[in-house]
Amino acid sequence: MTSITFLSWSKERFSQACSIVSRNCCISQFCAKIHLLNGLVLIKFALFLHKKNLFCLRILALDIGEKRTGLAHTDSLGMIASGLKTVLTKDLIQELKLEYEKEIFEQIVVGEPRQMSGAHSESFEFIQQQVKKISQYFPDLSIDWQDERFSSKLALKSMVDAGVPKKKRQEKGRLDEISATIILQSFLDRSL
Repeated sequence: MTSITFLSWSKERFSQACSIVSRNCCISQFCAKIHLLNGLVLIKFALFLHKKNLFCLRILALDIGEKRTGLAHTDSLGMIASGLKTVLTKDLIQELKLEYEKEIFEQIVVGEPRQMSGAHSESFEFIQQQVKKISQYFPDLSIDWQDERFSSKLALKSMVDAGVPKKKRQEKGRLDEISATIILQSFLDRSL
């Protein structure tokens, strides 16, 4: 038995969690106690999970570039994004197949490159071609777009703020993975 307590979830966050649970999870039994306190929901989940200990299906995010692609995924509740890795874009389909075998995901979120005016940037066509290839290999997965303006700048700023040494910050793959994480978290926040 796994028991998880979440203190101070908003009603919207709780509804999202219940929706995810009822839609996607491999759960024998789900119990929730809700206590309202000043508009906050205190929740206690009692979960009896199947042998694989899966809670729900995850979302995968991609920050596709011409050379490298950053990958990020959600936690088991589908609410928090974390970096996964960076792969060569030419190997993206193969890497996605491997990730899908390890950890089933139900949705892919792709960073949509836009200029400040809102128009698509010049890299959009290349990314759109990659997305078409992905949808051919994974026809049952939902693929959504998320505006990625400033994701690279935010990723660099977060590395500086975290005290990552300059030499490590210059590793391009690290930036792509963090950018994918920012894209995914933005998507999750927008989806509330």
